[in-house]
Amino acid sequence: MTKTTFAAFAERMTLDGWAAPDLSKYTPARVKTEILSGLTVALALVPEAVAFAFVAGVHPLVGLYAAFIVGLITAVFGGRPGMISGATGALAVVMVALVAQHGVEYLFATVVLMGVMQILAGLFRLGKFIRLVPHPVMLGFVNGLAIVIFLAQLSQFQLPGSAAPGDGHAMGVTGEWMSGARLYLMLALTALTMAVIWATPKLTKAIPAPLAGIALTALIVIGLGLDVPRVGDLASIKGGLPAFHLPLVPITLETLRIIFPYALILAAIGLIESLLTLNLVGEITKQRGGASRECVAQGTANLVTGFFGGMGGCAMIGQSMINVKSGGRTRLSGIAAALFLLAFILFASPMIEQIPLAALVGVMFMVVIGTFAWQSFKIMRRIPLTDAFVIVLVTAVTVMHDLAVAVVVGVIVSALAYAWNNAKRIHAITRESHTEAGAKVYEIEGPLFFGSTDGFAEVFTPEEDPDVVIVDFMRSRVVDQSALQAIEDLAGKYEALDKTIRLRHLTRDCHQLLNRAGQLMVDSNDDPEYALAVDYSVRTGRFGGAH
Repeated sequence: MTKTTFAAFAERMTLDGWAAPDLSKYTPARVKTEILSGLTVALALVPEAVAFAFVAGVHPLVGLYAAFIVGLITAVFGGRPGMISGATGALAVVMVALVAQHGVEYLFATVVLMGVMQILAGLFRLGKFIRLVPHPVMLGFVNGLAIVIFLAQLSQFQLPGSAAPGDGHAMGVTGEWMSGARLYLMLALTALTMAVIWATPKLTKAIPAPLAGIALTALIVIGLGLDVPRVGDLASIKGGLPAFHLPLVPITLETLRIIFPYALILAAIGLIESLLTLNLVGEITKQRGGASRECVAQGTANLVTGFFGGMGGCAMIGQSMINVKSGGRTRLSGIAAALFLLAFILFASPMIEQIPLAALVGVMFMVVIGTFAWQSFKIMRRIPLTDAFVIVLVTAVTVMHDLAVAVVVGVIVSALAYAWNNAKRIHAITRESHTEAGAKVYEIEGPLFFGSTDGFAEVFTPEEDPDVVIVDFMRSRVVDQSALQAIEDLAGKYEALDKTIRLRHLTRDCHQLLNRAGQLMVDSNDDPEYALAVDYSVRTGRFGGAH
């Protein structure tokens, strides 16, 4: 490997997030900030993991184990230091049908297959396609997710229910809303937590603001013995170490037929949410790259989780924002969050179960305020109408359906709008040739692709044109097979009228790919050199698909 090649390889590895960590930045002050940030995140993870386990229809410990394992592995090997992963609602809503129909063992097998798919996506570098997500889709994504986080917290204002028959762990809620003094106390404690989070950075930066809010509210509730919902009202989080467990499913094609569609959907949703969160955290922390590494880390985490009784997971934007806002910038904060969560399960469950839910709701409400792209209200009056529509559309679909569908819909609408706008740009300037008497020159302007071929054909008037016509593509670009076919069809029209057509300023690959019109090209020293996104088959003499 030459020095130049090695340098390029090292740069590529750095962009993908595989560079060795800089240990010099782990000063005592930084380590303290990272550990306290991890503690704050772990406290916020508990009710989220339990709630998502309820959504999926599994035991709370299945959600907590997933949060621990996925969080730890992605913190160590993930593509973005400071990003938090765990059990998420976006995945839980897909899992519920599988668990209801086939049981939790099929869920574990599905999570294993999901992990394999995500690893393959990383190895084949499919994470780079996240670059195709336009900025309006990103704005709609963060706005929709902020609303989803807000709506998810409203269930904490419902009265806690009694234990399910035969299950002393699953407490849940009754579905009946609080009222009267109980509601006012819950709202007051939530507001107190939010006020402490807002004021703490103005007074001290010694501890993360969310941790200060949780600690003060918890001390007041426990010290005064206030009757408010606590973490223990959701579920008991006491348990042991996750144990290795092979999913108890038959190894048959029928099993694969059942779990494959769920695994594919879960893998796609998990990667989309993780990669979008990776970009969002990267904008805050001024980091870039790491998409392929994140795919492999997410896949490895889910593969391991499936063998240790977890429900799988992906990046969590809410907890990631808590971590970043609390000062977490390195892998240490994510590792600390996972280890604190495990400690809660093994040793500190009685204490953690006493934390009031109002404190955690207050933290998440502040996450909502910090996550929502408030500037989108201002820019929507200045950006193109299509972009404004995409922002609103992605936000609405995220809230009403799920993130993956919202992103796909947003990308498709943005792509169609881009294609439509470019299709209208094709036109031609006509003039007489300066070098050939009686010849007519068409100077094409605008991209020639599948969407603009009709407009391209309408530019020409073969019946009215002179015997010699020159088509100049200097200000145009031939993009795809449809464009090549449009040129072939145009040449055929002029040939049918016994008229001569000459093509100028087409690329060398156009010279090779055009069949009937190939001999009509005029070589120029200033021919462009861009590549055309089609294949040409020597065997069949026909155009193929895109690269």
